Amino acid sequence: MTEKHIVSAFDNDLENIQAHIMKMGGLVEEAITDAAQSFYLRDTGLAEKVRKKDTAIDELEQLINDEAATVIALRAPTAIDLRVILSVLKVSANLERIGDYAKNMAKRTAVLLQMNEIENAANSLRRLAREVEDMLSNALDAYIQRDIELAHKVISHDQDVDQMYNGLFREFLTFMMEDPRNITACMHLHFIAKNIERMGDHVTSIAEQVIFLKTGEIPLEPRNKADATSGYISEQ
Repeated sequence: MTEKHIVSAFDNDLENIQAHIMKMGGLVEEAITDAAQSFYLRDTGLAEKVRKKDTAIDELEQLINDEAATVIALRAPTAIDLRVILSVLKVSANLERIGDYAKNMAKRTAVLLQMNEIENAANSLRRLAREVEDMLSNALDAYIQRDIELAHKVISHDQDVDQMYNGLFREFLTFMMEDPRNITACMHLHFIAKNIERMGDHVTSIAEQVIFLKTGEIPLEPRNKADATSGYISEQ
């Protein structure tokens, strides 16, 4: 009876932690959408909402870390169970970073409203953000369902995000060369696009945790990256 009670308590602990993960994932998805919308709609109030709600994301990460540490200390998990806990920590850390990038996007909204508007930039950035948000939704589904096939699809889709980002980078370069007055605005736009591209990398890392959970190994083969811009402008 004691052993069954311990197993039951451990399962309950894991369910609670994974519920926090899903809540955190939902907040991060919302942050991506709202950050992109704030720029598209030129809505500084929505941008400020994204910045303020990042605190809730950070608090959830801390809660997950604390509960995971407690489970390790009190439940003495087996190797397989420990794998689940380690994956939870990795996923929450990636979600927290994605939330930070969304906050960084929102911070630039008010600044860009004071500069020359770059044609179609807002729509293109929103489209890129939607791609990453879809990736995140699928990655979280794959994580909860332990779906390796869906996880691999998420990982492959990151190349499409990189290609979209490369196209935006070239567009911004063209605008800067055509009119030096566009340089400052395009630099800010580039950093927003780069933030979104980096979100895709963190989503891919979440998908890799699904493979880790099922196989005990992180994919060792180099992930194909299509970001061809790193030699031109560094990330901020």
